[in-house]
Amino acid sequence: RKLSKPPMTARIERPISPHLQTYRWTLTMALSVVHRITGMALYFGTLLLAWWLIAAATGPAAYANVQAFTGSFIGRLIVFGYTWALLHHLLSGIRHFIWDLGYGFKASEREALTWGAAIGGISLTVLVWIVAYTVAAGTPEADRLDFLRVTAAAGISAPTG
Repeated sequence: RKLSKPPMTARIERPISPHLQTYRWTLTMALSVVHRITGMALYFGTLLLAWWLIAAATGPAAYANVQAFTGSFIGRLIVFGYTWALLHHLLSGIRHFIWDLGYGFKASEREALTWGAAIGGISLTVLVWIVAYTVAAGTPEADRLDFLRVTAAAGISAPTG
């Protein structure tokens, strides 16, 4: 008896590639995903940075608008997130570079590099903001006075309160 080939439309059972649901999540996996997410977030943060630079070059009125936004609660939250994304992405990139050089593949080394990137990103972000506030004396009152000074120089009446 001759064996016939299955028709072209027949479904052939093949092994499927493992998916995220197959694996037990580890910190290394999670931070690799976060590294990609922060990379995408840096694009949006760079638009904010470009807006700030263009406004500074345009004049006091445009600069006052950017300062009003970045001085608001949501603006500071976005800039804080941008700072964290930048520093986390930097440290995570160094971690990947170390791996590209062929080092850090033992379980203990992988964990140390991953925890270093995670804790380092948060710590450096907080440190940068502490230094920025200390150097610039960036209290909300000082920012308000700076905003009032810039808007007055631009001939814009600022809200009182």
